[in-house]
Amino acid sequence: VMARFESVLPDHIRDGVEMIIVGQFDEFEERDINAFYKDGALYVSNFQSDNDDLLDDLVHETAHSLEEAYGYEIYADQRIKEEFTRKRMFLYDILWKMGFKAPREMFLDSEYDKEFDEFLLNDVGYDKLSEVLRGIFITPYAATSLREYFATGFTDCYLHSDHSSLQKVSPELYKKLLMLQDPKKLENAQ
Repeated sequence: VMARFESVLPDHIRDGVEMIIVGQFDEFEERDINAFYKDGALYVSNFQSDNDDLLDDLVHETAHSLEEAYGYEIYADQRIKEEFTRKRMFLYDILWKMGFKAPREMFLDSEYDKEFDEFLLNDVGYDKLSEVLRGIFITPYAATSLREYFATGFTDCYLHSDHSSLQKVSPELYKKLLMLQDPKKLENAQ
């Protein structure tokens, strides 16, 4: 898995990851997660479905390390946030018509909100969201927050060779991901 991780992500993308720690941590249970990035380290659960699941977690959390290093380049022009917010409002309309009535303000807040996350996961359900969000978000989890929108797009970009769906569904995000792939474009952006 480590060899695959290093082969799919260029060195400059992995610069913010100083170490990878695999094990069980209280934060996994407290936040109901199986991986997180903090202070230069990727913390990943040793309980994984398979090697692909582990690789997915490593790539996803590496995306969060990039937000720390290149947050200004990623978010300052507001293009990804505007794209995300438009999609969230479309989701709001769809779910409202389906009878899932959550406050509009929850959909306008681009930051992670546990209540909103649980609404999507438990009230609506990811199976139903997968059907509803086809062509709007890459995955149901991408609708959770702006940061997860970025990280799920990043993961899709690096783990799937066909980027046509990502480019069509999230064009502004895709443009940012292309910029991040090219160290020279990244230097010029800073």
